[in-house]
Amino acid sequence: MSGVDHNYGDFDVIVRGGLWFDGTGAPGVVRNLGIRDGLVVTATSDDLPAGPDTEVVDAHGRWVMPGFVDTHTHYDAEVLVGPGLSESVRHGVTTVLMGNCSISTVFVPPVDAADLFSRVEALPREHVLSALEKSKTWSTPREYIEALNKLPLGPNVTAFVGHSDVRASVMGLGRSTESANRPTRAELAEIDARIEDALDAGFLGVSTMTNPWDKMDGDRYRSRTLPSTHASWSEFRRLHKILRRRGRTLQAVPNLNTKYDVVFFALAGTGIGRKPMKTSVLAAADTKAERWVNRIFGPIAFAANRIGKGAFRWQHLPTTFEVYSDGIDLVVFEEFGSGRAALHLQDELVRNDLLRDEAYRRWFRQDFEKKFSPRVWHRDFDDTRIVECPDASLVGRSIGDVARERKLHPVDTFLDLVVEYGRKFRWHTVIANDRSKVADRLIRTPGVTVGFSDAGAHLRNMAFYNFAICLLRRVHDAEKKSVHDAEKAGRPFLPLPEAVHKLTGELGDFYGIDAGHLRVGDRADFVVVDPAGLNADVDAYHESPLEEFGGIRRMVNRNDRAVTATAVAGRVVFRDGEFVPGYGHTVGTGRFLRAGVEERGPAPMRISAGEPVA
Repeated sequence: MSGVDHNYGDFDVIVRGGLWFDGTGAPGVVRNLGIRDGLVVTATSDDLPAGPDTEVVDAHGRWVMPGFVDTHTHYDAEVLVGPGLSESVRHGVTTVLMGNCSISTVFVPPVDAADLFSRVEALPREHVLSALEKSKTWSTPREYIEALNKLPLGPNVTAFVGHSDVRASVMGLGRSTESANRPTRAELAEIDARIEDALDAGFLGVSTMTNPWDKMDGDRYRSRTLPSTHASWSEFRRLHKILRRRGRTLQAVPNLNTKYDVVFFALAGTGIGRKPMKTSVLAAADTKAERWVNRIFGPIAFAANRIGKGAFRWQHLPTTFEVYSDGIDLVVFEEFGSGRAALHLQDELVRNDLLRDEAYRRWFRQDFEKKFSPRVWHRDFDDTRIVECPDASLVGRSIGDVARERKLHPVDTFLDLVVEYGRKFRWHTVIANDRSKVADRLIRTPGVTVGFSDAGAHLRNMAFYNFAICLLRRVHDAEKKSVHDAEKAGRPFLPLPEAVHKLTGELGDFYGIDAGHLRVGDRADFVVVDPAGLNADVDAYHESPLEEFGGIRRMVNRNDRAVTATAVAGRVVFRDGEFVPGYGHTVGTGRFLRAGVEERGPAPMRISAGEPVA
């Protein structure tokens, strides 16, 4: 069945013999897909004629599905200098959402944006600033979208406008980061007007942040919390009123110290006697530090959605949340005062003087050992592994084990190692999602959606570019087990069509963007997955230089046997481990996807050979 006469003309691309999922949750069927002018024009069991210029993708024994939607990235600076965003595309992601966690680059000047982004997202400030100073030609949301559409985008992009971005642009960065300074009536009206302008242009909604752990970079307002954390509840209610009326989305990160504002955001999304507001909140996770927390996500979503008739969603990372740190450069140390004091100091020599100080060490130990302080990190140095160190005898051991050998407190041992080896002392730990049964329950929980990859941020700390492949591997392993285990036969924890839907159509539909589906008439963003490649390579550690940011070696994923082809707008850009020539430089396939607008066919403009990226 095709719905289109496929006997005329040539197809640009034919995908043959794959198990095709359309992103709606419907079961997969073996079909041949014919693609022309960036659209799926037929899906049929009949043979399709290939012309001399037709690209044929052999998908026999493989899964063909819509390109994955990554709802939580921080590519806002990287996209300007590396618009191919290849680390996501090579793992089947064809649409990325930027502007999360209250920070975007729409309104504030480059230096303010660099101060907002760099420490929060562990990005090299000098390169963030350079990217923005060279590229920022816009001053309005529409101009921002136009600027992105002139880049040779690899995937499609879309964005929230950041609450901190808007607030700082109206009040000034200094005033907006001091709680004593409230916006005037005129400033509140201007904040509203700028949000309305962004929504008119096609932005998804607004992202905000109330978590005080995230701090400003730079020298002017260093270590202040982000502007959105200083907003009053009345200011939030104004924002929510706009989003509710416009049918757009609030993306929120709650205060992880008090946690009570999770209830505020859940209530804000309810629809009893009013229009519900779509709300997406970080994050549903099974943290090692607080094992009880995983039990609250289902009831809160149930209360907000079923009882409150709302549109509330949790974001969830569908894999183990493991992190690496070069010395003390890890966001979890922002959780407590002594850690923040160390991260406040930019000069390594000055920082080391602090770390040697005995009074400081007592303070650090007291913070570290508080039993009931709010936390995401478990603070257990036995649950660590040293992965790099000039002293090779320490590699592979835990910090706790080294402390026992040295007959020192673990905190003193850790601080000694940081002082002695600095960023050459690299260690690993697992923060959350380490229990498979709990992780399986969370991903099945109504109101929990896939998100929180943080792609493009925390370059030396973590890499979840292949989050979708991680989920498909779990599903595939469960299906294989059910075949061999009579007691679990027919009962994998998540059926494959449902997993595909959670990675694609569910997200496109919730955020109101033209993405996540691969039906006849849809834009041909697709990925071909080889289930034979869903193996241990998915979990392997890799690094690769990010040339656009001074060659910093960032953590990446390299399991190219899993994704054998990725296409955006009907053009195959990644295949068998290689990108097409000129990808992200002279070849652009993506576009900015506007909320509530169908964006069909090829990208509206293409970069000609030799034209610069920015």
